[in-house]
Amino acid sequence: MTPQPFVRPYRPEDRPALYDICIRTGEEGGDARHLYADHALLPSVFAGPYVELEPGLAFVVDDGSGLPVGYVLGTADTAQFVERFRTEWLPALAGRYPDPPGPLRTPADQMAALLHRPQRMLLPELAAYPAHLHIDLLPSHQRAGFGRALMTRFIGALAEQDVPAVHLGMVTANTPARAFYDRIGFHEIPVPDPGPLTYLGLGTGARLSDQPPTLAG
Repeated sequence: MTPQPFVRPYRPEDRPALYDICIRTGEEGGDARHLYADHALLPSVFAGPYVELEPGLAFVVDDGSGLPVGYVLGTADTAQFVERFRTEWLPALAGRYPDPPGPLRTPADQMAALLHRPQRMLLPELAAYPAHLHIDLLPSHQRAGFGRALMTRFIGALAEQDVPAVHLGMVTANTPARAFYDRIGFHEIPVPDPGPLTYLGLGTGARLSDQPPTLAG
């Protein structure tokens, strides 16, 4: 029989695969490896700290052979995560990825600057949505229900911890991702001057749906 993909909890040995998924989906959902000489830089911002600091909120799509082909990860408490990022995650990487001293001329400069500024995650408009998440799937396993399955697992885990709501920040230009979030019920959270991002939120008591979301006022 052909192995069937399924969702399972993250395991430490999955980390290299998660880093690979992160960089291969890091440019508006497409491959970003051509943008970074060091392919671990992007995952060091958007994947590594989550599986290091909150591995219990990391879930993967296993292709049936043990290899992750997608993931969802995040934190139940963004404010606490920012502090732990600063004190527990950043010190080990600051030498490898120093804070750029001048203008941010390349994607690597921009990513290193984000690494050194975890406080960017704290916005007053997001206070009612204390959790946040990142989700990525390789193209081979997109549009097959795995994104919804990952979201269901993650939001269920937040609900078990009595976390009321979750947010995410997505690149506004990534219209396929926005269509997915809209379909399952996320709504837009107005944020002044959000730059290239759009912020979306969802209550953990919500049932993921295929209905258009109600926009937050």
